[in-house]
Amino acid sequence: MVDWLYPNEYGLYCKPGNFYIDPWRPVRHALITHGHADHARVNNENVLCTLETQLIMKHRYGAAAGKHFQVAKYGETLKINDTSVSFFPAGHIWGSAQILISYKGYRTVVSGDFKRRPDPTCWQFEPVPCETFITEATFGMPVFTHPDDSIELHKLIQSISINEDRVHLVGCYALGKCQRIILRLRELGYHNRIYLHGSMMGLIELYKDHGFDFGDIEHASKLEKNQLSNQLVLCPPSALKDRWSRRFNNPVICFASGWMRILQRAKQKGVELPIVISDHADWPELVQTLHDVNPSELLVTHGREESLIHYAKQHGFNASPLSIFHAEGEED
Repeated sequence: MVDWLYPNEYGLYCKPGNFYIDPWRPVRHALITHGHADHARVNNENVLCTLETQLIMKHRYGAAAGKHFQVAKYGETLKINDTSVSFFPAGHIWGSAQILISYKGYRTVVSGDFKRRPDPTCWQFEPVPCETFITEATFGMPVFTHPDDSIELHKLIQSISINEDRVHLVGCYALGKCQRIILRLRELGYHNRIYLHGSMMGLIELYKDHGFDFGDIEHASKLEKNQLSNQLVLCPPSALKDRWSRRFNNPVICFASGWMRILQRAKQKGVELPIVISDHADWPELVQTLHDVNPSELLVTHGREESLIHYAKQHGFNASPLSIFHAEGEED
């Protein structure tokens, strides 16, 4: 690993730029890859991120989002002390970015969280050639090969048509996954009203304010008792098990996550209809990205790094783990 980019007690620190990437403690200068809470934390003094990430952070954190913000546009080069920095689409959620850092002609890319398949809520991932590539590996095992999301959502649409006397409760994360599922359902021809848990409404309104059309959306509290059948309700995963969900009689419990690829995990969570949709790269996408970027050095973090490191070494890459503190994500 280059000696000018390394983790310390505050996060991943770039010494010649004097900034941190996704710091987990407040710092003076922070570059943020995206708006999920395990990457975008509060009370940094100066924050550089995309406009969308700024909007998300201010919506979620208010005044604690950061003291000063500067917007980075995709592909734009910014000079920060002795480094040059550029943001590129990561395809993870709205506004997500990879960060390219150039110093003395050496290029390092921090992927943040990413995926490569199309998503109507965000720009698609762009491979950025570099000497050092720091990649996530949330689903860094060959077993994690995710199907096309249209296949998974057609299963949901079919189940709704078959189980006309039951409500379908779909656990999905409020930022990114929720919006993606709604828009993909609309693209697949499902235009019925979709009900949302109250905690999801704020972000939906934020997206709508910036041009997204989700069709017929309603707060789940508007469902009358005589309507509690043949309806689709999205909610946070935690709501599937709390008092809120008890209003629904014999619902079809669904969960949209890459972890639903493991059927035993679905059974343990009481999920009747697992929906394998993730906002992270699966194993084929991780492998494809390694070859597309073709780095001299691969550093693997945030997940199951052993398999990806083994694969990389077998194919001639210099690969090793990078230990960075990482709270469990909210978006898998």
